Amino acid sequence: MKALSRPPVRILACFCTLVFMAAATAVWSAPPRHSEFRNVTISNTEPRRDVTGAIVDAHDGNLLFANGRYYLYGTAYGKTAGYSINNRFRVYSSPDLEHWTFEGELLKSPPDGVHYNPSVVYNPRTHKYVLWYNWYPRLWDGQVAVAVSDTPVGPFTIVNTRVKVTQAEQRPGAGTLFVDDDGVGYYIYTAIAQDHAVRVERLSPDFLGSTGQVSDVLARGCEATSMLKHDGRYYALFDNTCCFCSAGSGARVYVASSPLGPYSERQNINRPPGRNPVVAGQQASIARIPTPHGDALIWIADRWGSRPDGVKGHDFQFWSAPLLFDIDGNIAPIANVPEWSLTVRVGSGPSSQDKKPYLWPKKKDPNPLKIDPCTGAALPPED
Repeated sequence: MKALSRPPVRILACFCTLVFMAAATAVWSAPPRHSEFRNVTISNTEPRRDVTGAIVDAHDGNLLFANGRYYLYGTAYGKTAGYSINNRFRVYSSPDLEHWTFEGELLKSPPDGVHYNPSVVYNPRTHKYVLWYNWYPRLWDGQVAVAVSDTPVGPFTIVNTRVKVTQAEQRPGAGTLFVDDDGVGYYIYTAIAQDHAVRVERLSPDFLGSTGQVSDVLARGCEATSMLKHDGRYYALFDNTCCFCSAGSGARVYVASSPLGPYSERQNINRPPGRNPVVAGQQASIARIPTPHGDALIWIADRWGSRPDGVKGHDFQFWSAPLLFDIDGNIAPIANVPEWSLTVRVGSGPSSQDKKPYLWPKKKDPNPLKIDPCTGAALPPED
């Protein structure tokens, strides 16, 4: 047998370089060494409470994981009927989805009006946290506003109370933000004056306005919009208008190969054909939860009218178990489970709020509603 010759020094050097690069790539791709994971249980039958024992009052918002901590954004309705100038945007934080700390209100003395539907994302280009929200100077004069902050807890500085989206003159209604893998932002929302027509719109690089690029109308008569991306496909979810309906709403699924479509309708994951919703809730958002095996997607819905004590701010939220997708990209129907468990990433640090949470004084509504716009029932005066 012929003896193997010794490889030239150049080949050894190249081999060593490749080994080093592969090792470096493996280290770079791995989760940070300080990341910890543990099993948590999410309950859909008990009200979510903060560390003081108070019920978390954060509705029609979104859940964001940032800097190793979870942030739950939403509208605080308190004891109102939902259409008050005292609606507040609040944020709570948690290291583990189980222990929540009230971090304060998001906006510094916003203009009088009915505020709802806050949506917060992080802009990887500007390194700012960006808040888009809906509000009515007068019912139902829909406006879209934007605010920014250097931190996820704010308070956020209002940049524009009337963003010029393409449908700005059509009384824009409920909408949510979505950030693609390439850092491009989108806003999916309804146009009230066009029978609640749903569109997806591309945002400017700073997420403070629109580029004017917009999809065709996906559907009409709808609200409670959300977007997600899975396995290269883009999903838009929403269903019929609900107006704080206690029966809940469905979650139609539309799929496209690009964020602006065209979209095609698939199934409804919260309403079987000809039947009532599986979960008596209205979609708020889709959340990404980091796990040891990649991000899990959960569907969050507000269960309007579920409060046992009659306080609107105490309405329950339903958080689904992680969404399941088949080989064709279809999402499995939502299962109405009382609780579920998942191994998630947990943070090691304390609350990011190192001072007293920001609050602004309650105002006296100069023109309080006397009739509930949803039910037609007489409303008691606000406390």
